[in-house]
Amino acid sequence: MGIKEQLKKELLETIKQYSTNFFEKLVIDLLIAMRYGGSRKEAGEAVGQVNDGGIDGIIKEDRLGLDIIYIQAKRWENTVGRPEIQRFAGALLRRQAKKGIFITTSNFSKEAKEYTTMIDSKIILIDGERLGELLIDYNVGVSMVESYAIKKIDNDYFTE
Repeated sequence: MGIKEQLKKELLETIKQYSTNFFEKLVIDLLIAMRYGGSRKEAGEAVGQVNDGGIDGIIKEDRLGLDIIYIQAKRWENTVGRPEIQRFAGALLRRQAKKGIFITTSNFSKEAKEYTTMIDSKIILIDGERLGELLIDYNVGVSMVESYAIKKIDNDYFTE
């Protein structure tokens, strides 16, 4: 197992030790790091509560807030199936929303993935594997230990 694979595994294990509220905040922090919304205060918020209607967070698609993306975050061990995706799609429909992101620490069933291709709403599925990659790529929940620069001759400089 490579360094990145080991780090992804450790990240997911660590996330699962924290509360649902912490996970929902982490998801918002990741999306902000990915350049959704504006500042932390105005870009998005975790809204998940008991009876939250299937929405755990919201984030602006861009700095101007031209569209809102709704978020469902599940810190699970089991596979997320089609029924969970259908409930999320229903929550989007109740809000007249067209875009959603469903993020889990586990994975999605084949039926869940297929369902997202058959509905009008655009739902992006991010499983634990992809979540780990995104957290590492956008430096959320990780810190830089060492960095290396490899240099070569700049042939453009050496021209007359």
